[in-house]
Amino acid sequence: MTRLRWLRHWPPRRRSLRVRLVAGLLALLLMIFAAVGVFVTAAMRTFLLDRLDQQLSDTGGRYAASLEHGTGVTDTRAQAPGTFGARLLHGLVTDAGVVDGDADDAAVAAGTQPADTDDRVTLTTADQRELLALPVGGPARTVRMTGLGEYRVRAVPGQDGDVLVTGLPMAQAEATVHQVILLELTVFAGAVAVAGAAGWLWLRLALRPLDRIADTATRVSALPLARGEVVLTERVPADDADPDTETGRVGLALNRMLGHVEDALAQRHAVEDRLRSFAADAGHELRTPVATVRGYAELALRHPEPVAEPVRRALERIEAESRRMGTIVDDLLLLARLDAGRPLAREEVDLTRLVLDGTADARAAAPDHHWRLELPAEPVLITGDRDRLSQVLANLLGNAHRHTPPGTTVTVRLAGGLLTVADDGPGIPPELRPHLFERFARGDHSRARSTGGTGLGLAIARAIATAHGGTLTLRQDDGPGTVFELRLP
Repeated sequence: MTRLRWLRHWPPRRRSLRVRLVAGLLALLLMIFAAVGVFVTAAMRTFLLDRLDQQLSDTGGRYAASLEHGTGVTDTRAQAPGTFGARLLHGLVTDAGVVDGDADDAAVAAGTQPADTDDRVTLTTADQRELLALPVGGPARTVRMTGLGEYRVRAVPGQDGDVLVTGLPMAQAEATVHQVILLELTVFAGAVAVAGAAGWLWLRLALRPLDRIADTATRVSALPLARGEVVLTERVPADDADPDTETGRVGLALNRMLGHVEDALAQRHAVEDRLRSFAADAGHELRTPVATVRGYAELALRHPEPVAEPVRRALERIEAESRRMGTIVDDLLLLARLDAGRPLAREEVDLTRLVLDGTADARAAAPDHHWRLELPAEPVLITGDRDRLSQVLANLLGNAHRHTPPGTTVTVRLAGGLLTVADDGPGIPPELRPHLFERFARGDHSRARSTGGTGLGLAIARAIATAHGGTLTLRQDDGPGTVFELRLP
């Protein structure tokens, strides 16, 4: 089970396609070369053993016949170099000298030494036992003899009932096999290196269309697609969108997707335009009747004649709600102007003075909160719209005292172009944070008039910050408290 799980993750996903393809090619070549090397080595070894066996068959018989007419080592020395005969009643001369084994009336002799050599090597009991175990008249076998190395030996019956053993050394055959193996390793290593380099270059050329497709996708991903009118002109070149190739099909599919995205963005922009137009038109149309209702309510409350208490309370509620409706209309109109990209006022604004005034107003509105100021020694001056920036600060400070209990400490900190409003209250619920800057987002679902707002304040504040080229974000800290950061250029 563990092995199967490992195979599912092979090859490693973090490697590029080029690396994986070249690695697969080299692995396949290594397996092929290994199989070829094993086959060639085995075939060469078999061929050399067959040649040795043929030599044993040709020379061993003649040497055995010569031993039938002689009874000493002298006969063995008359044989061709590289062979040895074995007569179980005589000695043997080998490459290392003459072998003499008198155990159990068995001796082995070789004929590779010059005629004047009389060196003898005595066989061990194990060597004699292994030679005596050879099947008479059977195929040749490989025997490792102590002090002499490996020999290819064959036993044949003699004319007078004895057994004759003939052998040839395998040192030359083994050396030839080792040379073949070394040559194979050298050739195959060079072939793998050349194939890897050539395969890498070929893949670089073959995957260039895929690189161009990736570049197109990267350029599209860098476009600001979140809002506003988007002109999506990026497309994969026609040469890289050939449906008859694999990469061409990828390019063709990407072009289709980009076309669908362009259509969807165009439709979204059209809907946004209609919504902005509706908000602006509705705001303009509602502003006059709302002002009229509010004016009549104020006029009725100022009438000198006595008014019944229930009627007075109704008129006060009409005035309050009309004032609130007027604020909503003004906010909608402001959002419509910001969405339309209308420029704001551009003047020098002293943020330090703005913070001092805004905090003083908040302290007067919420004296049961603790207000702290952390300001730099020098004034912070920026270029922007003083009234809109005051609206952002008032919104942040108003939220800080409306949505926190009495006794909460609110800290306003200014450092360069970074304005921070932090409180140690209960904080914002995690489920509300992703939607905090959306329009009509409300944390108080009961919509109580005493604590609830329109849900447009933070949306307007972020829009004003964006119009100034800045950002308004909620810093996600662990634990209670809320921290808003207004960053201006």
